[in-house]
Formats: sequence, C-alpha cells, structure tokens
Amino acid sequence: MRRLPLLVLVGLTAAAAAVGCGGGTPPPPPTPESNLDSIAEAERAEAERRAREEAERRAREEAERLARQRLADSLAAAGRTTEAVGTLLATTIHFDFDKANIRPDDAAVLDQKVAILQANPNLRIRIAGHCDERGSDEYNLALGNRRATSAKQYLVSHGVDPSRIETASYGEERPIAPGHDEDSWARNRRDEFETTFGGDNLRQP
Repeated sequence: MRRLPLLVLVGLTAAAAAVGCGGGTPPPPPTPESNLDSIAEAERAEAERRAREEAERRAREEAERLARQRLADSLAAAGRTTEAVGTLLATTIHFDFDKANIRPDDAAVLDQKVAILQANPNLRIRIAGHCDERGSDEYNLALGNRRATSAKQYLVSHGVDPSRIETASYGEERPIAPGHDEDSWARNRRDEFETTFGGDNLRQP
C-alpha cells in the first residue's frame, strides 16, 4: 500500500526538476538564408546612403558653380556699365576762338554729365580748360580757367553740388592736336573731364 504514494512522489519530483531546469524546446538557430538576407539589406542601405551623399555633393557643386557664374556675369556687366558711363563722363566739349561760353551742341553733352553725376552721388570730377597756341601764356591760362568755370557753372545750375567739381587750367600747354591750322586750334580749344573719386563702379542714369 505504501509503494504507490512513493512512486507518485518520485514522479512529481522529477517533473518539478524538469520545469526548474528550464525545460522546453529551445529556439532554432538562424538559418543561412536569414543571414544572407540581413547582409543584402545592409548592403542596399549602404548603397542608398552613398547615392544620396553623391547626389547632395553634385547639387552643392552645381549650386556653387551657378553662384560663381552669376557673380562673374554681374561683375562683367558692372564693368561694361562703368566703362560706358566713364566714356560719356570723359567726353570733351569745345569752344569758339577766344570764347568761354557753352555752345548749344556741347550743352547736350553737359546734360549727360549732369545725369551721371546725379545717378552717382559719390562721384567727383575735375574740369580742365585748354586753349590753342594763339595768345600769351598768361592770357591762355586765364581763358582756360574761364572755360573750366563755365562748364562747372552749367553743371551746378542743373543741380550738381559745386563741392564735387574741381577746376584747373592748362592754357596752351597740353595740345591734343599738334598742327598750326584752324582744325588743330579748334580741337585744342576744349574742356576735359576727369574722375577724381568714385569712378570704380558707376551706375547708368
């Protein structure tokens, strides 16, 4: 009669020991196929990352190239504008023999200079009066001064600040035509215009 309970007790003890030792089916080890899938996925992710980085690098380089091109175009346009405006500003005007009054055709040239000076408020100029070879040195220096002053007064009367304009006279000392005839004398009776400040980046009127 005592053998049956003893067998039951032994069976229960064995079952408890099996549970306490973590009994059960262990998880299967990873298969080679799953390892290959993981490697392929990692390689795809790396390839995509490199492709994105390459696309971003090319986009940056293209943006930098376009920015450099725009800057170069802007500088070239500014250079052309400055050159064209500077040419207009340097245009000479001429005078009749022994006269210092502004001729009608030269008034139009001075009107262009007024517009340029108004469009470039930092610009300063010098007007130099010249004469032909006839007359004494002293007389021609005085006449050249009257011619430069006449042009300055015209500009000032059209709204240009007089402090932006210097005047000088060279009399007959700096002829541009070396001849001794009426054509050469007419070319030498002139006012020349020179930029003294602010001529590096001229704007068009």
